Amino acid sequence: MVIAVAAIVLAVELTLVWDQLAKAWKSVYSANWWWVLAAVVAAMSSMHSFAQIQRTLLRSAGVTVKQWRSEAAFYAGNALSTTLPGGPVLSATFIYRQQRIWGASPVVASWQLVMSGALQVVGLALLGLGGAFMLGASKNPLSLIFSLGGFLALIVLAQAVATRPELIDGIGVRLLSWFNSLRGKPADTGLTKWRETLTQLESVSLSRRELGVAFGWSLFNWIADVACLLFACYATGAHPSLAGVTVAYAAARAVGSIPLMPGGLLVVEAVLVPGLVSSGMTLASAISAMLIYRLISWIFISAIGWVVFFFVFRTEKDIDPDATVGDDVEQPPQFSPDPEVRHEPEPER
Repeated sequence: MVIAVAAIVLAVELTLVWDQLAKAWKSVYSANWWWVLAAVVAAMSSMHSFAQIQRTLLRSAGVTVKQWRSEAAFYAGNALSTTLPGGPVLSATFIYRQQRIWGASPVVASWQLVMSGALQVVGLALLGLGGAFMLGASKNPLSLIFSLGGFLALIVLAQAVATRPELIDGIGVRLLSWFNSLRGKPADTGLTKWRETLTQLESVSLSRRELGVAFGWSLFNWIADVACLLFACYATGAHPSLAGVTVAYAAARAVGSIPLMPGGLLVVEAVLVPGLVSSGMTLASAISAMLIYRLISWIFISAIGWVVFFFVFRTEKDIDPDATVGDDVEQPPQFSPDPEVRHEPEPER
């Protein structure tokens, strides 16, 4: 029933704006291909930043990853996330598994995913606030000051937890004791596991410099993606305001994070087009710019990701990163997906 209603609404909307869609499609054919190429470079630069965030965070935990391996994982993970139902969960599981194969402990791999996500959220919010400020939010600077203060507090807290996990030991013990009392169990139930987790987390040595580098790459990721959208607008011959494009982008990304459809299909477009129109573009140009941007940042990047997935990671399906090897059992050498690692041939029987 819901799908039928959505189909009817979509059909009515297409009928109302059909002439604008026709103009937009013609505009795509007549786009300035130099600006389209610039948009492609910006989109790939955005993907590059994801790998840099991961490498910086893992390096602080003593896990070294080659750049090409990290980028390949993120291209493949992005393809899973943006093209499959339940993609974000599949992508997070895939990235977690890759990090375990690279040598990260379960705690460190989980910490990297959470920390990376937090930096991404802060970066996007800061970008949106910057666009709103340029649009006239300077009339109410207190809200901007409080928001920035909250972001800085979050970063300082994350850095404190990453560098001195013992600071949260007392809080964790009290919460665990309270939770055990509710369940009618001894107060120290689960305490050993909690402190084992903290011990693993102590392997992370995230300095202020490394945190700053990771956050810088996180912010660059959003800036590069905004540049991709802006270049797509320029490719249509339009010249929207930078602030308007930034706010439209931040709003579209925010609603696109809601996992209703793969890649935010229809949801992102429904928010992005009106935002571009409010930035000074005609409806036809806004639709054309949206099509160019989505073809590059979603279809093109996802296609690269699937190619990478099948040619780089399809041989890893039988690798279990959590497998334990018994001391009294001789195990055959395990295949490594890294071609730069030397593999000893199996002895002839």
